[in-house]
Amino acid sequence: MRLIVEDDPDVRGLAAVLLEETPLDVVEVESAEAALDCLQERGGEVAMMFADVRLPGEMDGVQLAKAACKLWPTIRIMLTSGDPAAASIDLPECITFTPKPWRGLDVLVQAEKAIHNPQPPVT
Repeated sequence: MRLIVEDDPDVRGLAAVLLEETPLDVVEVESAEAALDCLQERGGEVAMMFADVRLPGEMDGVQLAKAACKLWPTIRIMLTSGDPAAASIDLPECITFTPKPWRGLDVLVQAEKAIHNPQPPVT
């Protein structure tokens, strides 16, 4: 399963259309809290999470990604943001950052890696 976490419905829809070309289901949510709910219910099914850095609610995308890395270490995580300062955020190795506007190819490459080469579990 692919989990898209994006508050902008147009961007979320574009990512969903791209990821629907892959063999796994796509689930779309608009907040980190909704993403955590989904992960708690279906975390073992999630191969990739694609999330924006800025999200509505108490938790931003960076906090979500770090929590997901820790709790579900085999999920491939891709963060994105249109804020140039976001590119300098210190992220763990388990998180890939791609600036907005992102290219569809970048998203699909990460999706393919998630299918064929998932992140190794933390030891």
